[in-house]
Amino acid sequence: MQHIFQKGNDQTKPTLLLLHGTGGTEQDLLPLAREIDQDANVLSVRGNVSENGMPRFFRRLAEGVFDEEDLIARTTELNEFLDEAAEEYGFDRHNIVAVGYSNGANIAGSLLFHYQNALKVAILHHPMVPRRGIELPDLSGKQVFIGAGTNDPICPADESEDLKSLLENAGAGVELHWENMGHQLSMGEVKSPLPRWYNRLISSIATFVSVLFGVFMLNFGVFL
Repeated sequence: MQHIFQKGNDQTKPTLLLLHGTGGTEQDLLPLAREIDQDANVLSVRGNVSENGMPRFFRRLAEGVFDEEDLIARTTELNEFLDEAAEEYGFDRHNIVAVGYSNGANIAGSLLFHYQNALKVAILHHPMVPRRGIELPDLSGKQVFIGAGTNDPICPADESEDLKSLLENAGAGVELHWENMGHQLSMGEVKSPLPRWYNRLISSIATFVSVLFGVFMLNFGVFL
């Protein structure tokens, strides 16, 4: 898959997987990545599907109607690409934070719906429910941020609420943030709540790892 990889300054940080909206490219969300975490690796991917010349991550049959067969195939393709990219660039495959907008958020959601360990965290801006009527994997320990608009004509409010419920029922922790906006990615959801949520999450993960290491040294350090 066509992509950009930028190595971060701190390899203990996650790798940010950037997934653009319809008609976008791998360049679109780079500024957003720096708003979220200036020290993390960045892997920004361009969708392999073209709709009237506009890049997407999977086909659709109509506005808001997904081609589920293609969605499943493209989700598998992306998951396998992440395996390959982790090996090529040397980042932790189990420490990926997806950052997706619209169509990109939908395929990030599909990764969660189909693969238990594809992502550690997902930041979904204006997503829809990728598939209905399927059993989700156990998502215990996964964290998801959903940015939604109260006046979004493409992703109505109940769509965001449904996605939140489905993810929570699978064990994920979900933060649903509302802006009085439409489908556009607003500065309101990017500038304040998102970095605060992300930094709190990364801080809690770092504390947990530190405690685990301390317990390990206490119990096994004498043998080293």
